[in-house]
Amino acid sequence: MKGFHSNISGFYKLSMEERQKLLSSLTNLDQNDMKILKELGYFSATQIDTLIENVVGSYQLPFGLALNFKINNKDYIIPMVIEEPSVVAAASNAARMARKHGGFHSEEVKSIMISQIQITQLKDIEESKKVLQKNKEKLLKIANEQDPMLNELGGGARDIEIREINTNKGKMIILHLLVDVLDAMGANVVNTMAEAISPIIEDISRGRVYLRIVSNLATHRLAKSSATFDKEMLGGDEVVEGILNAYEFAAADPYRATTHNKGIMNGIVALTLATGNDTRAIEAGSHAYASLSGQYSPLTKFKVDSDGNLVGEIELPLALGIIGGMTKIHPMARIALKILNVKSAGELSQVGAALGLAQNVAALRALASEGIQKGHMALHSRNIAKVAGVPDALLEKVAQVMIKEKKIRVDYAKQILQRINDGENL
Repeated sequence: MKGFHSNISGFYKLSMEERQKLLSSLTNLDQNDMKILKELGYFSATQIDTLIENVVGSYQLPFGLALNFKINNKDYIIPMVIEEPSVVAAASNAARMARKHGGFHSEEVKSIMISQIQITQLKDIEESKKVLQKNKEKLLKIANEQDPMLNELGGGARDIEIREINTNKGKMIILHLLVDVLDAMGANVVNTMAEAISPIIEDISRGRVYLRIVSNLATHRLAKSSATFDKEMLGGDEVVEGILNAYEFAAADPYRATTHNKGIMNGIVALTLATGNDTRAIEAGSHAYASLSGQYSPLTKFKVDSDGNLVGEIELPLALGIIGGMTKIHPMARIALKILNVKSAGELSQVGAALGLAQNVAALRALASEGIQKGHMALHSRNIAKVAGVPDALLEKVAQVMIKEKKIRVDYAKQILQRINDGENL
């Protein structure tokens, strides 16, 4: 790439086709690469060019369906967007095990979001806290004037919380504006409200406001779900015992808890992405919530009932929306929400919590029984064969040989293909 540089003036002003041509001249993309780049799928060029900056193409991931879910006595087909093999199948299998005992029970999820307003340079912290509390109704009134429609629909600013924190820059007051955002994720509306009340806060507190922004640690928007997973379907007492041991390992060790929670997020993030919600916000909030005790801990808990069945529960913040943002703009997000047939953002979060619990149980069961690699690599073997250049007609055969011989590698897939081409009977 002779003469390559990334200092490209005015790139954003170019049409997408012009950006693609320039990219081709600057990099080693070949004609096949450029052909793929021009394939926008279900997007029009105009649609995709308005979503983010400097667009040159569309990136697609598999859209799968998790089955067998019964949540609060309602059946769901759950859309999931994820690149990792075995995740969708594992969630479906765990949901099947929960159905025998009534499926999942998810509690009502409130739609309260927090906007934080940082107040600094205060001369009298205690006096400022008192005057802010005294003016609460005035602040809420001004906040609600920013979105009359939200108020008409039954939402709006509900309350304030006042926190004092110590920092290297001295003591600060953090005012939390609590807003019922109804069926939206809510970041835009709470930020607008926070901006509107900040000048008044500065005036009455005699401090200086800096940040005023949503918190992704949505502790007023907790999703909780529980289910009983049949002992025999899991694999018996020994497997249940193994799952309990794995849970206790995670409860005591943040290194294990991190991977434990990653398994939960496999399901929740796949649903979040499918429905056009903010995966980064959900991830950040969940991991922060897992750390609130002072040690990073599992988001699930497990025990056994009197019959030896596994009882699991999950609790985490889930600020998911069904209106606004990408939920309405992205065509596949609209389809996902139609498939789910949820009537509110709270119901979507209830589904998300149940999916996260199912995903966790499936992962722990694999670890406690045959080992996670067996099921995961069985599916992954097909991808490896494809990467190795195995023709579609031979993919399954090559994959099965790799699984049988426990050598799931690209170089070995090539060797198997060569043996088949040489006439060897495998």
